[in-house]
Amino acid sequence: MDTDPATPVAENPVLRVPPASPAAAAAYFGASLAFHADVSDVAAALAADGDPGFVVVDTRSTESWDQGHVPGALHLPTAQIPLQAERLLDKSVPVVTYCWGPGCNGATRAALALAQLGFQVKEMLGGFEYWAREGFAYETWEGPHQREADPLTAPVGADDCGC
Repeated sequence: MDTDPATPVAENPVLRVPPASPAAAAAYFGASLAFHADVSDVAAALAADGDPGFVVVDTRSTESWDQGHVPGALHLPTAQIPLQAERLLDKSVPVVTYCWGPGCNGATRAALALAQLGFQVKEMLGGFEYWAREGFAYETWEGPHQREADPLTAPVGADDCGC
C-alpha cells in the first residue's frame, strides 16, 4: 500500500518513545530482578525442602495480618521497622517484603526502611492479594485458608506459568 508523503502517518503510541538499547534494557531488567520477586517464586522457594535463604516480612497492620498472611511470614508493620527490625531480623539473611497488593506501596516503603538500616531486601510483587489469587495457602486469625486460583493470575491445572 502506497502512502502519500504529504499525508501525516498516525504516530504509534508504543514506539513514540523508542525502545532502549539492548544493553540499557539488560541493565534495567537485571536491576529490576535484584529488587523484586514474584509470589510464585516466593511460594516455590518456601515450599522446597530446607531453608529458602530469606525471610518474608508482612509490613501491614495487625488487622490486615489477622485477615490473612503468608504462612511463616514475620509480622513487622512498616512503622515498627526502625524500632524492631534489628532485634527481629538478621542482616545476613535477605528479606522479602509484602503488603496488600499492586495498589499499595507499603512493601516498597518497608523495603526502603530496611535497606536504610543495612538489610538486603526485595519486594514481593503482587503482595498478599496475588498470593491469595494465585491459590497459595494462607493463614488468618481463624486458621489456615486457601482459595481456588484465579485463572486470570495463574494457569488452571498447571504447577507454574512457565515464565
